[in-house]
Amino acid sequence: MSGSERIRRSLEIIYGDRRADVAGELIGQIIRQYSSLPTGAGGRGARDGYFDQSDVVLITYGDTLLSPGETPLHALRTFLDEHLTGLFSAVHILPFFPYSSDDGFSVCDYHQVNPELGAWDEVESIESNFELMVDLVINHLSAESDWFRRYLADDPALAGLAIEVDPATDLSQVTRPRATPVLSPFTKDNGREVHLWTTFSTDQVDLNFAEPKVLAMMIEVLLFYVSKGARLIRLDAIAYLWKTIGTNCIHQPETHEVVKLMRSILDQVAPQVILITETNVPHGENVAYYGDGGDEAQMVYNFSLPPLLLHSFIKHDTRVMENWARRCLNIRSPDCTFFNFTASHDGIGMRPVEGIISPADIEALVNHARRMGGDVSLKRNPDGSESPYELNVTFVDAMREPDGPEGDAAHARRFLASQEIQLALPGVPAVYLHSLLGSRNWNEGVEQSGQKRRINRQHLDLELLRRELGDPGSFRALVFNQYCHLIRVRRQQPALHPNAELEVFHPDQPFLLAFKRSGGGQELYVLSNVRPDPLEVALADLGIAENLTDILGGQQLENGKLFMEPHRTSWLV
Repeated sequence: MSGSERIRRSLEIIYGDRRADVAGELIGQIIRQYSSLPTGAGGRGARDGYFDQSDVVLITYGDTLLSPGETPLHALRTFLDEHLTGLFSAVHILPFFPYSSDDGFSVCDYHQVNPELGAWDEVESIESNFELMVDLVINHLSAESDWFRRYLADDPALAGLAIEVDPATDLSQVTRPRATPVLSPFTKDNGREVHLWTTFSTDQVDLNFAEPKVLAMMIEVLLFYVSKGARLIRLDAIAYLWKTIGTNCIHQPETHEVVKLMRSILDQVAPQVILITETNVPHGENVAYYGDGGDEAQMVYNFSLPPLLLHSFIKHDTRVMENWARRCLNIRSPDCTFFNFTASHDGIGMRPVEGIISPADIEALVNHARRMGGDVSLKRNPDGSESPYELNVTFVDAMREPDGPEGDAAHARRFLASQEIQLALPGVPAVYLHSLLGSRNWNEGVEQSGQKRRINRQHLDLELLRRELGDPGSFRALVFNQYCHLIRVRRQQPALHPNAELEVFHPDQPFLLAFKRSGGGQELYVLSNVRPDPLEVALADLGIAENLTDILGGQQLENGKLFMEPHRTSWLV
């Protein structure tokens, strides 16, 4: 089926034959407008396939680093050039557009850079050494945006922008990621009150994709970002895009068809661009966004990984993660893989481990986060009850040993052991800048804003950061230097290609995670001791050859035995 036929088929599934004509004409005009687009090579030149073992993505806000006399985006570019060129293949700058709330995820203008951060030329300048990853905040827009104001004024061009619902409608089945009402009241300029769908907050008004021109508007935004050099597009909150009254309004067939439509359009005009779906949901629902392995997203966020890693280290027991990895992590399509992360601008999602770990263990994670100085955000369930949605704590502090005080070196070692697992699993690893820098809970930001998620969104003075990284004994330097070494080593291992084969072992010791990656003529064994005590591993018991070298260093191999320190991970080749 040709690209044009795929586009037409998706539109017919979404809208039916008659309205597909309208949508097709609108989208066809946009495709012709962006008929020749860059692929966002980021200084890396031509590529064979979508990803390889050298791919590591840095995640950051545009204003994480601040320096007097320069824009935050310029300060970011300075730090990237000074420290991270050659380590990271791509940089994900979280929404850098004018916004009204939610630290950028309530977009006022999709086409402009927030002037408090800088300008488009500063965003595009990052592409000289890195590929660019950009958010398409597709589910909703700001209630203070020009588009929404024009909707309230009954501008015919914006008619149908939002989803108006009779407040008497039974919406009890709707899946809620927040403990807030589904609908919010607004008054139009003519005095008429309307109740509009607001999945995430009153300031974030859901877009009405049942209206073809709304879909066309967002397709134009997608291709605009590609025209600015974006090679990776994150589809924010994509799971909630389509609403059908009487259903749970998540993962609707039309939602998947919209992702297929975007993939078909990109395959036609910018085939090297990667779609990444952000769906903080259980694993089976998450991987459904691969489609048939070639018609939806090339990557999905691996939301199960952060809570499972944390669970393993808290319980000193890797069996749940071992079973999950064996069942879930081998990808069959060469064009698809996981977007692996442990920390992000949000918290540690709890929905992805529903049915994987017990309610008691979920409660243990909640209690642990609070003991480590964090908190928990809740979601509203159909029966009116509330349950944990995410842990609000930095992953660095979440990885502290819960049973008493420990020094910086031991804390850094425990955190890095978790990252050494993350970077060795199938998928493209993504590293949040605050994890790379060893950032701790920013409780001051929570107190100032009243927002729990601010705990992981601290603003850092660039000069002070330089001094801390220059002190080899500082906690930041302990984390940063070893983390950079880890990334350098990873990028050189063919067996760590995102889709290289995974074999998970079943050792007798529940506190030992052991697996093998195979690809590119190399076999690489990963062994991780998640308990606070030393461990001796007889490699022969796992069927592993004895003539191996630990390429991360720090572990001893003698007479076929590996002597592992507490909270240590080894990569053996």
